[in-house]
Amino acid sequence: MTPTSEQIRAIFDRIAPVYDPLNHWLSLGQHRVWKQMTVKWSGAKPGDTCLDVCCGSGDLAQLLAERVGSTGHVVGLDFSTAQLEVARQRVRDRYLDLPITWQEGDALNLPFPDNTFDALTMGYGLRNLTDISQGLRELWRVLKPGAKAAILDFNHPHNPQMRAFQQWYLDHLVVPVANRFGLTDEYAYIAPSLERFPTGDQQVNLALEVGFSATTHYPIAGGTMGVLVASKS
Repeated sequence: MTPTSEQIRAIFDRIAPVYDPLNHWLSLGQHRVWKQMTVKWSGAKPGDTCLDVCCGSGDLAQLLAERVGSTGHVVGLDFSTAQLEVARQRVRDRYLDLPITWQEGDALNLPFPDNTFDALTMGYGLRNLTDISQGLRELWRVLKPGAKAAILDFNHPHNPQMRAFQQWYLDHLVVPVANRFGLTDEYAYIAPSLERFPTGDQQVNLALEVGFSATTHYPIAGGTMGVLVASKS
């Protein structure tokens, strides 16, 4: 059964305190490389106004802010109050002076006017939306013409060996490690959410259906992850 938006929000509220260290350990630090690739593919440049949807603890928003510089601005939006508090605290703890505004909001009903942002990112959020087409439609709406959205998430590998490895990794590494933090059920949610998630080709088609023009899905990390890059003409 597909979880409701409220159930998904509760999951992310519960995992917020350990979200960063777990992600870093479970990806062997590679998540930072994937996020840097995502920001690069978004086309963000100095002086831009950018949006990071489903920002979580703020990794992508911080990378965007570093790219747009003091003349630009970034909004990090998430529906999890606990995740946003972690994002704010991380910036405070590091004494960072970054042009970021943190905002609570719904990815399916973004609180921004049409044609607002020069670039947009989303990391591990699309898979968790209860209506992926509506989420993509909202991303398209708030982007300026000529702007891009770069969306990082898990992927369905084409290679059978990589598919088997991904399943082994989720079952025998991710869930047992999460169990040490008392979060077995929360991280066990990843596998069924991935089963429901559209393939890269299906994501491209969904993006085109809601109005995006040039759209490509890039498999990375041996096909276990992917970045959907969609342009608004």
